[in-house]
Amino acid sequence: MLHELLVQLPHEDFVYVADGARFPYGDRSRQELERFSLEIAEELLARGAKLLVVACNSATAAALPALQERMMQTTLGVDVLGVVQPAAVQAVAATRNGRIGLLATPATIESRAYESAIAGVDPFVELTAMGCPGLATMIEEGLFDDRVVATVRRYVAPLREAGVDTVILGSTHYPLLRPMLRRMLGPGVRTITSGGPVARQIQHVLGAHDLGNPREGEGDYRFLCTGDPESFKAVGTRFLQLPLGAVETIAPRAAWEAA
Repeated sequence: MLHELLVQLPHEDFVYVADGARFPYGDRSRQELERFSLEIAEELLARGAKLLVVACNSATAAALPALQERMMQTTLGVDVLGVVQPAAVQAVAATRNGRIGLLATPATIESRAYESAIAGVDPFVELTAMGCPGLATMIEEGLFDDRVVATVRRYVAPLREAGVDTVILGSTHYPLLRPMLRRMLGPGVRTITSGGPVARQIQHVLGAHDLGNPREGEGDYRFLCTGDPESFKAVGTRFLQLPLGAVETIAPRAAWEAA
C-alpha cells in the first residue's frame, strides 16, 4: 500500500504506523480493532496529519465509521479513507462474468464489509469470500516455502471452483504472494489490490480541499512502530522496496478515553 502511495504521490509527506505489538489484526475482535485504530489515529493527529488512510482491510472493516466520526470532531475535520470500498469498486469494474473472489483475514470476512461494498456498486455480482487464517503471519515471517504454497493452494481452490474471473487480495500482505496467486488462479483471472485506487482517491480528496503539497521535489516518509523496530525494518524493507531509515518506537495515545 505505502509503496503505491509513494510512487503515485511523490510530493507528499507520509507518516506510517506499524502496530507490530498487536499483530496480526486479522484474528482480533471488532471492538479491539476499533480501539487500536482510534489510538493510532490520535497519535497521527498529534503529529499533524492532514488525512488518514487506514491501510489495513481488517481495521477498515471494523473501525472506519468510528474513525470518521472521531476525526470529524476535530478542529480541522480530518478525512479518513479505508481500503475496502476502492478495491470493491475496482473489482466490479474489472469482472467480466460477474463472479468475484475475495481472499482476506477472518476479521474482514466476518465483517462482510466487502459484500456490502460490492452490493452497493452492483447487486448482481456474486462474491465468493475465503478466509485465510494464518496467511498474513506466514508472509510477515518471510515463509515462502512448501507449507505456504500448500496453504495458498487450499485457500484458492474454492475460488477456482466458483469460476471467478477477478480476485480481491483483501489484505495488504497478500500482494507479496501475487506471482504465486496468479499462477494458481490462472492467466485469465485478474487480481485486485487497493493501492492504486486508494492513491487516486487521496489525490481527489487533497485536491478538493486544497491540501496538496505544493513542493516539486520528493516528500518525506517516516515510520513509527509499537513493536520491535529491528524486526519491523526487516519486514518493512521487503514490503516497501525502499530504504526505511530510522524507525521510532511509540506507545499509541489514548488521551481521549480520559476526557
